[in-house]
Amino acid sequence: MAGNDLVHVVDDDVDVRKSLGFLLATADFAVRLHESATAFLSTATSNIDGCIVTDVRMPGIDGIELLRQLRARGHSVPVIVMTGHADVALAVQAMKEGAADFIEKPFDDDILIDAIRSALSNRDRPAATHPQSAEIQARLSTLSEREKQVLDGLVSGLPNKTIAYDLGISPRTVEIHRANVMSKMAATSLSHLVRMALIVEAKA
Repeated sequence: MAGNDLVHVVDDDVDVRKSLGFLLATADFAVRLHESATAFLSTATSNIDGCIVTDVRMPGIDGIELLRQLRARGHSVPVIVMTGHADVALAVQAMKEGAADFIEKPFDDDILIDAIRSALSNRDRPAATHPQSAEIQARLSTLSEREKQVLDGLVSGLPNKTIAYDLGISPRTVEIHRANVMSKMAATSLSHLVRMALIVEAKA
């Protein structure tokens, strides 16, 4: 197995570390488990292989601070951030800090494995080149004004209730608009939607 298929799991919860380690090993990844971001950074060499899966909420250095420190040290290793359902704002922040993806817990095993494979296969592609940005822009142009407002709220990491309050509509109406946005943008997940919005934002 190539060293590039290595996955570093950084999580302070021992049960999560063990279950992820087992899952990834059965998917034929080489796995290294780290109990904290501090422990990981203390062992990190100048060239970190593979990718990192980390929880966004950890004592000490959290997932977002880990991202910042890695980038500050010049590491471009892809980082996938795991978040709780209420942590969408943190997840969006992580994407803006350069995370390859975020996954909301609880997640299907296949979603994580697919995210890791995607991160590994795209890691050599410079972030600035997004061949799909024109396509994303075209999809954005199909959104109604209200749908764009809902998308802006989602990309800001706001929950449906807050978006509803800000726009003076019901949370149920926000859910309908959100479903329409996902459909029109051909987004497979919230992280996919956020990623597309950030790609276009970066070009603007």
